[in-house]
Amino acid sequence: MTTTLITGANKGLGHETARRLIAAGHTVYIGSRDAERGRRAAERLGARAVLLDVTDDASVAAAAKTIEADGGLDVLVNNAGIEGRTQDGGVVGAAEVTAGIMREIFETNVFGVVRVTHAFLPLLQRSAAPVVVNVSSGLASLSAVTAEGTPTYAYPGVAYPASKTALNMVTVQYAKAFPNMRINAVEPGYTATDLNGHTGIQTVEVGAEIIVRMAQVGPDGPTGGYFDAEGTLPW
Repeated sequence: MTTTLITGANKGLGHETARRLIAAGHTVYIGSRDAERGRRAAERLGARAVLLDVTDDASVAAAAKTIEADGGLDVLVNNAGIEGRTQDGGVVGAAEVTAGIMREIFETNVFGVVRVTHAFLPLLQRSAAPVVVNVSSGLASLSAVTAEGTPTYAYPGVAYPASKTALNMVTVQYAKAFPNMRINAVEPGYTATDLNGHTGIQTVEVGAEIIVRMAQVGPDGPTGGYFDAEGTLPW
């Protein structure tokens, strides 16, 4: 039986990923910074709830101790993420972005991933087939955001794409450092979730497909890659 932790899983893509992995036979921990929302989500899905705020060292350490005491971990899905929006719901562009906004986005999307991954590395290294999935974005691709005439080129935000590009580099370097693990970044696509004010053009069922697939790769599967549902993406 495979045990999986999904951060930010009380709603959206994390919730749907949990549902699908439970259906596939995984034991799943719903990581949530809100204990009550996490508990309710776990009850709905038949999952286990664990309090986990990716921006808080003590919260992450406590979650690692809880999961270790329960038997360990095989798969980590770093799903928790934020985009950052203006008060009227718009994207924070280059004229409005500040160092403080950048810091806030990176705290969850980059530092949070490093914080959680570091805390759970000892458990993952005890697994026979450890897997890490980092939920990235198509906006992380420098090739995509410089391709004129595309939706990615038109996106005006700075902090969110930069954080996901940094996450891709983190993914590659971790994959090189731990060749016994399968560590990949995935692009779920423009999915309607709270992150983007439900402006996305596809459902969570569609978006979760690549996350679920990469969470179940075997020891001979790819590592250090960047994928969407159609295949490999350009960096």
